[in-house]
Amino acid sequence: MKILVTGSGGFLGSRIVGLLLERGYEVRGYGRSPQPENAARGVEVIQGDLADEAAVANAVAGCDAVFHVAAKAGVWGREEDFFAANVTGARNVLKACQQHGVERLVYTSTPSVTFSGEAFEGADESLPLNPNNGLSPYAKTKAIAEGELLAAHGKAGVKICALRPHLIWGVGDPHLVPRVVAKAKTGRLRIVGEGGNRVDLTHVDNAAAAHLLAFDALNHGTCGGRAYFLSDGEPVVLWDWINDLLRRVGVPPIEKKVSAQAATRIGGVCEWVWGTFGLKGEPPMTRFVATELAKSHWFSIDAARRDFGYAPRVDLAKALDDVARDLQSGR
Repeated sequence: MKILVTGSGGFLGSRIVGLLLERGYEVRGYGRSPQPENAARGVEVIQGDLADEAAVANAVAGCDAVFHVAAKAGVWGREEDFFAANVTGARNVLKACQQHGVERLVYTSTPSVTFSGEAFEGADESLPLNPNNGLSPYAKTKAIAEGELLAAHGKAGVKICALRPHLIWGVGDPHLVPRVVAKAKTGRLRIVGEGGNRVDLTHVDNAAAAHLLAFDALNHGTCGGRAYFLSDGEPVVLWDWINDLLRRVGVPPIEKKVSAQAATRIGGVCEWVWGTFGLKGEPPMTRFVATELAKSHWFSIDAARRDFGYAPRVDLAKALDDVARDLQSGR
């Protein structure tokens, strides 16, 4: 089989590429960077933008299946930029799959598509999508894309499912863990809320394995047209987990707190300032981030276990040691 992975140079995408290569599949990667590491392991790399319909169609042509992993992520930015990458990009991928006879499409979504501002504790896939999210253009555009893709399941012969890994981490993570550690080192990181909120994490190797399991299950008709929450299956107390990591890398634990209400107000002010004056970079706080940091967000993975045999297998204690060692090495 020839399989396309969009976002093949990214943290999760590159892991999925590795698993596909281990199976002996022919892999094509699509992204904005040249990806020399993927090219060196035999991946056919095509550079292009998700919003470029012709380029996406060219990348999809000749492939039997697609893993659509690429997206514009982040907590701040122009909504039109998120829309172009996440919605227009998904539409382009779907159209190309339908035109070129692709049989299976696995879409990487996010639990943020269900964001409502409320805490989620053991919630399942009955939660409704929120395509009208006014606090996060990322979550809003991913919700639109997921809804459209799942609605297209079975049309033109394309079987489609969506996976929602929560907070992907592991060695090589370019975003989540390094940013937390870097901010803690400045002394500006604060516990938002009371500090007892529990959240899901998803090790990158668990997330990648789940994508291939879902890919296989699509062929057997057990998960088509559905979305699935993914995690390590062990919700953590967020701030305890962060402080455990900080201790392992020699950074003082976070002890100072800011109330959720104060953080939300600060986030609103920051959004106004950044939006009004067009400041570069991300604001230090947004209302969406304040909510996510203060409230519990963990989800049932029973559906993924049932429908495609997902079972987190990563030794989480060892994985945290590996991440700490990697951070200390300065890589």
